[in-house]
Amino acid sequence: MPRPRTCKRPSARPPGNCRSTSPARRSSRRQMTSDTVTEGQLFDYANTQVGERLSILPGVSQVQVFGTQSAVRIKADPSAMASRNITVDDLNSAIKNGTAYTGAGQLDGEHRTFLLQPQGQLTKAEDYNGLIVSQNNGRPVYLKDVAKAADSVQDERVNMRFWVRGHQVPSAIVVILVFRRAGSNAVQVAKEVRDAAPSIRATLPSSIDLVPIYDRSLTIVNSVKDVQSTLLIAFGLVVLVIFLFLGRATDTLIPAVALPLSLLLTFVVMNVLGYSLDNLSLMALTLAIGFLVDDAIVFLENTVRLMEEGHGAFEATLDSAREISFTILAMTISLAAVFIPLVFMSGLVGRIFREFSITIIVAIFASGIVSLTLTPLMCSRLLSRRGEGAKKNWMERVIGGIEGRVLNLYGRSLWFFLRQRWVSALVWLGCLTGTGYFFYVVPKAFLPIGDSSFVRGVFVAQEGSSPEQMHVYQLQSEEALHSDPAVDVTFTMSGATSFFPANQGIIFTVLKDPDQRPPIQAVSAQLMGMINSRVPGLLTFLQPSPVLQISTGATANFQGQFAYSLSGIDPNQVYSVAGQLMAKMREFPGFLFLNSDLFNHTPNLQVDILRDQAKIYGVSEARILALLHNAYSQNYTYLIKRPNDQYQVILEVADSDRADPQDLNLLYIKSDDGQRMVPLHAVTKWSSLLGPQAVNHINQFTSVTVFFNLKPGYTIGQATQFVEDAARQILPIDVRGSLQGEALTFRDTVSSLTILMFLAVFVMYVILAILYENYLHPITVLSSLPVALVGGLLTLWIFHAEASLYAFIGMFMLMGIVKKNGILIVDFAQQRVEQGINDLQAIHDASMERFRPIMMTTLAALMGALPIALGFGSDGASRRPLGLVVVGGLIVSQFITLYITPAIYLYLEEFQEKVLDRTSFFRSTSGRAPQTAHAVESLVSHD
Repeated sequence: MPRPRTCKRPSARPPGNCRSTSPARRSSRRQMTSDTVTEGQLFDYANTQVGERLSILPGVSQVQVFGTQSAVRIKADPSAMASRNITVDDLNSAIKNGTAYTGAGQLDGEHRTFLLQPQGQLTKAEDYNGLIVSQNNGRPVYLKDVAKAADSVQDERVNMRFWVRGHQVPSAIVVILVFRRAGSNAVQVAKEVRDAAPSIRATLPSSIDLVPIYDRSLTIVNSVKDVQSTLLIAFGLVVLVIFLFLGRATDTLIPAVALPLSLLLTFVVMNVLGYSLDNLSLMALTLAIGFLVDDAIVFLENTVRLMEEGHGAFEATLDSAREISFTILAMTISLAAVFIPLVFMSGLVGRIFREFSITIIVAIFASGIVSLTLTPLMCSRLLSRRGEGAKKNWMERVIGGIEGRVLNLYGRSLWFFLRQRWVSALVWLGCLTGTGYFFYVVPKAFLPIGDSSFVRGVFVAQEGSSPEQMHVYQLQSEEALHSDPAVDVTFTMSGATSFFPANQGIIFTVLKDPDQRPPIQAVSAQLMGMINSRVPGLLTFLQPSPVLQISTGATANFQGQFAYSLSGIDPNQVYSVAGQLMAKMREFPGFLFLNSDLFNHTPNLQVDILRDQAKIYGVSEARILALLHNAYSQNYTYLIKRPNDQYQVILEVADSDRADPQDLNLLYIKSDDGQRMVPLHAVTKWSSLLGPQAVNHINQFTSVTVFFNLKPGYTIGQATQFVEDAARQILPIDVRGSLQGEALTFRDTVSSLTILMFLAVFVMYVILAILYENYLHPITVLSSLPVALVGGLLTLWIFHAEASLYAFIGMFMLMGIVKKNGILIVDFAQQRVEQGINDLQAIHDASMERFRPIMMTTLAALMGALPIALGFGSDGASRRPLGLVVVGGLIVSQFITLYITPAIYLYLEEFQEKVLDRTSFFRSTSGRAPQTAHAVESLVSHD
């Protein structure tokens, strides 16, 4: 197995071990704790022994260690230096000149070579204390005389705390983040990390513990188990529906065998394509269960009908194959066509749902293959005698009686709608209008948050808050979190200015299992309210971590789930407009909180150089700036090189001498000729002012990003609409605004999916037109789409559900399912027309003959989606909109399309005869019975 190669790390980033430059996703968070070793020593163990061993695991791309690395800190005493005519610059030069790590070549003798290893590097604090800084009256001045060197850590301001209910808070901790390689399985990588943990733990001192903070794979596994349970429930319901319609166990066995075999073929193809059984693919198969048996049901039902007319099993199977094979082919290809546009969807969401779409397409074709091969074979062998003289069991008699009465009622009501076709046309137009209306009024959302049992966020203090004050706020926030019984684990960090502003800290909270507490959004809001009410001067922003995580870049700092950015040339104008926009956004009642990365009231100390005075004293401006940098920047003076890592030597003024602006007066600077000690205040003056903590940029322009989260009951669609309307009113021409992160992805996704829905309809039309060799029959088939969509959207509206990304996928699914009804009716009607029967009688006969398979396939699809609509499982609520769309759409379309489709068929046939047949290009080539007025009148008057 290859060793991890050295990766170049940018400054202000945590040390890590890398194996590739491919995109990586966080897979596991672990933590090392100890009550005996120092933070620096613990960091060294984590970075060398743990990080390197984890980085060689097959699925791991990178391991990052967050903590405080070991360092030698040298704290200078200004008073002691002044009394010995020594400045901070002198200390800096003494350190650089007093330690070095370099090779010196080799000695080549007659028989042997010796490598020279000069030991010129100082590695411990006590070694630095013995450095000679200068000579004072012939006596050496050691570093320990004017400063104090100590083995410490690289950043003393960082404070990390880890708490587990029922355990003590450890004195030292580091956090280890494991990133998996793109394309690797998150559950498998997490298992590899868990399996490797005991052997790694055995190499560490007994006082060090290696514990998990949060393992997202456990959430994935639980969610997958929920979906698997949902899949089994759906399978049972579908088989039950088939049995209730057919009344015989042997007949039910035929589609019941077709279902798992179709799934098996799907699994084989998924394995070849390198797909895994994750949430999305399992949910796709759960939904597909409802229509994977459709083709087998259609073939089986048609064969049973022929046997009831007196045919034998073998003869009925052959005749059924001749009658129904084209129908099954049309159903299969047109259903798969619905998901083809999703396969080519671009962007982040497109990459996520590509596997979902391909899985469904593969399952559809697998079902078609099984229904045209195995199903006919089983029908010819397993179906028992039917027709006159055949004995029926009690189930068949009961079902036959119910079916006869329902069919009789449908037949009479169908004649009414065929006589009053204008009623069907009005209902269809109403459904089309309702689809547009409900698509507009149903709130839009992106991806449901779900329940990951993980809450994250930031706490923000007043600008200019000191590290000590931030530590106090951090402790008070923890105490508030620990008082909530829903909280199991907390991790907090402040002072890490490399990652977020100095007046901010982060919070990670792991909650109890969902069945032991309220919903995660309620807990998150409660925790946020508790901290804000109990800790004066602090604002906390918490949000649940989504189950399906999409990294969009703009909200990686946990300040908010959604973001809107402003950018422009003039910083003051950008800051002013940002304030106006946030004031306007506060008028929207749906924001749980508003936050931004603008901190322009941070206390600043402006140090001006008195250039004339500096010239008189012989001090250059560069020397003054170097003195300030060496005294206060906390940048390293020297890097200690060791085999496994590098450690900084940091020079700074002692803590007690850099707490107040007046402490600047304690420093002295030497003139350029080194002959005079000049007080710093003699060549500089300082003034206090308020200014920005940092100037953020987007594309080299000054920027401000506004972050926001939403209250329950409000959707991102409503929020983005309000924000963009407010921006149009406020933003001047010189300031540009744009959505960022999930907000931007949401807007682009809704737009793309809407276009793809129309594209899917077009693709279905083209495929059906090719199969039927007709321009109008596909329109008849597709006329059921508005009816189904209005049913799905109406269901979302009734249940106060959101049109999330899952709901959009449900709409695609719904379009594919409901058009099967039209295919069954139109295909059978065309066979009757080709036999010489007129259109009206043909469509009536087709509707009556296809009534039972339509009911069976629709109810099977409905039962397949019902467990999802009911929200089974701990995270079932997030998938519920998908099930609601499918179930609601199927119910509404089932009752309406059985009447609308025949009426539209007749309208379009009349249009073909009276308009298109007059043009050679559109003239129908199919054989048609004469549509005499007498024939039509006699049929319409039939009761």
